[in-house]
Amino acid sequence: MTPIVKAILDKYEGTSPAVKANLARILMQGHLGGTGKLVILPVDQGFEHGPARSFAVNPAAYDPHYHYQLAIDAGLSAYAAPLGMLEAGADSFAGQIPTILKVNSSNSWATSIDQAVTASVGDALRLGCAAIGFTIYPGSDQIFEQMEEIRALREEAEAAGLATVIWSYPRGGNLSKDGELALDVGAYAAHMAALLGAHIIKTKLPTDHIEQKEAKPLYKDGDFASQAARVRHMVQASFAGRRINVFSGGATKGEDAVFQDARDIRDGGGQGSIIGRNTFQRPREEALAMLARIIRIYKGEE
Repeated sequence: MTPIVKAILDKYEGTSPAVKANLARILMQGHLGGTGKLVILPVDQGFEHGPARSFAVNPAAYDPHYHYQLAIDAGLSAYAAPLGMLEAGADSFAGQIPTILKVNSSNSWATSIDQAVTASVGDALRLGCAAIGFTIYPGSDQIFEQMEEIRALREEAEAAGLATVIWSYPRGGNLSKDGELALDVGAYAAHMAALLGAHIIKTKLPTDHIEQKEAKPLYKDGDFASQAARVRHMVQASFAGRRINVFSGGATKGEDAVFQDARDIRDGGGQGSIIGRNTFQRPREEALAMLARIIRIYKGEE
């Protein structure tokens, strides 16, 4: 273990040695192992958007083995997916990369802003996962039920020695569309995930919009024009950096934008990227080259 990783783990007071060992598995894996930075491949988009919208542009990606192999060959920190995706390659790739079982999911036809619990802590243990992953929607009318669900699952995961990753995506309620990516709302979402006991927090990169009327006076003197400054505030909201905060890659975008996001996350003190569609929807060699460059950026090599 490197001094950087030890310093990160030391911030997780009250956390069991077993959970810290699984966090260390992720932090010490791949080309960024030991640096304190992470790049994670998430492939839960089949649930969220359907198979054609997720994989038709790169048909090889219909095969769950494709994603395991991509994450391993790219030297990533972990691979996150729903139950069926992980089961479909669990034997072939056992022990080759830490996995995160996404235990709740939605679909694009639903009218409520919610997700169903689709897997268990027992499934995560059976598959040798390092962590469970769970999405909450701060702002949704279902948020209180989601908070109760992750409270119970997180308690069970902690007892079993598994880490908890919370995807915290503001949506619904009185939030405007711009408000979903507002800086004050994103910081609130990151803080809420930390308060719920997340060991790793996944949020979206925020804009400089301030949504809450009550929050506007508190932000008026700050300079949040740069994305790196906004990332720095998200890290501040994550218990002043005492919790790992990684940022979503979002919808498919141009390579230059992906690389700039990585630079801004690095410069703002974020711990890394959890990037799916921007990699697996590209041809394999192109995705590997993109991920290699992202890793170099996080290493400070460019």
